[in-house]
Amino acid sequence: MTSVAAAAAGRRQRVLGVVGILGFLLTWELVALSGTVSRTYLPTASTTLLRLGRELTTPGFWAILADTVITWSAGLAIAVVAAVALGTVVGLVPFLERATHSSVEFLRPIPSVAIIPLAVLVAGLSREAALMVVVYAPFWQVFVQVLHGVADVDPVARDTARSYGLGRLHRLRHLVLPTALPYVITGVRLAASIALVLTITAELVIGNPGLGRQIELYRSAPDAPGLYALVLVTGGLGILVNLAARAAERRLLHWHPSVRREAAL
Repeated sequence: MTSVAAAAAGRRQRVLGVVGILGFLLTWELVALSGTVSRTYLPTASTTLLRLGRELTTPGFWAILADTVITWSAGLAIAVVAAVALGTVVGLVPFLERATHSSVEFLRPIPSVAIIPLAVLVAGLSREAALMVVVYAPFWQVFVQVLHGVADVDPVARDTARSYGLGRLHRLRHLVLPTALPYVITGVRLAASIALVLTITAELVIGNPGLGRQIELYRSAPDAPGLYALVLVTGGLGILVNLAARAAERRLLHWHPSVRREAAL
């Protein structure tokens, strides 16, 4: 695809995205104005957007947003570092992989929300309890991807590196990590979105400072425009997280055939 055609396709995609958003807002406005649902529970889109504008001008909103971002980023960082370290060790030692397979398959499907009572019991109503919830599911996303990445190392390349006398550290740096990196990046991209969902959920249930807690406060007030405004903020934050993860993937894997193929389309 030529650069002109690619640029045109990109513009078309952006226009369609804007049209989709405007269509959603128009539908929301018409449904709210029709009276099908009480304004107490469903304010109009225009009212919500005006409230969102007021929220963005208050220092308290940015402090709340910062609390959510801090919890999300800390939980994601802990999950990624732990998963990469443990996944690499387990993946490189066949005995450990066989010994931990059953435990991983048992623990991985447990919903993070189900461990909220345990987290509160261990750490109380604190950010540490929220971090336990946020770390859990993203850890398994990255951990499993690391195992797949380590297992995908070409046996011929591994044997060749060993025959040339490369030590464990050199094989890890020049063979294992480059092979596993695309898997790790995919796991991190998925984990980033999951961590954000769990951060908001933990704030809603545990009551830590952040967007989730403020949404719950607006719900109990009741303050429907404020609640919907913050829901829009969480959606926008999710979009930003996904865009940032995509950009990091393209930058870190610019050499990978899949990324080069995507860039050429």
